[in-house]
Amino acid sequence: MNLANRLTISRIVMALFIMVFLLVPWNEFNISFPTFLAGGRVLVDIRYLIVGVIFIVASITDYFDGRIARAQNITTDFGACLDAIADKILVNGLLIILAYQGFISIVIPVIIISRDIIVDALKTLSASKGVVVKANIWGKIKTVCMMFGLALVLFYNMPFELWNIKLDLILVYLATVLSVISGVIYYFEITKRKK
Repeated sequence: MNLANRLTISRIVMALFIMVFLLVPWNEFNISFPTFLAGGRVLVDIRYLIVGVIFIVASITDYFDGRIARAQNITTDFGACLDAIADKILVNGLLIILAYQGFISIVIPVIIISRDIIVDALKTLSASKGVVVKANIWGKIKTVCMMFGLALVLFYNMPFELWNIKLDLILVYLATVLSVISGVIYYFEITKRKK
């Protein structure tokens, strides 16, 4: 197994750890995590800071696995498929948990996951007909906004929260809008190439 695929698998492992770590009812096992007051007004739970660090590391592997695969000319269909799975588990899993725990609106994961299902179906359909459409710039900007936005949510939007700037939610909502835009563009690209 090459280095790029190892990085992708490590991202899947980190994503699964994040989900388990946030969903385990630690208090039922008499385990509590420290909290502290940041900036004199934001109550911070250490669990989310731990997850924030792991999420950032996982996001960095997302950048490097593709870069390494292209640089070493070791891109494979398996690696591309594995990369897509890792991304979905990391981002969509975290979105669902954060919505469930009240950090973000449930509308966000519903839109993102619905878009992903539609785009994946379009990709499968177009690939079966020999049409390959690469990711557009809006999808890439969406990914950057989502990664930064989710990292800020996990870090309680600090330091922006102290200035009442909801940069975490602005980035997550922007990423949601961009995901729809990129999905629509992807649809029209596919239909245009079929003609």
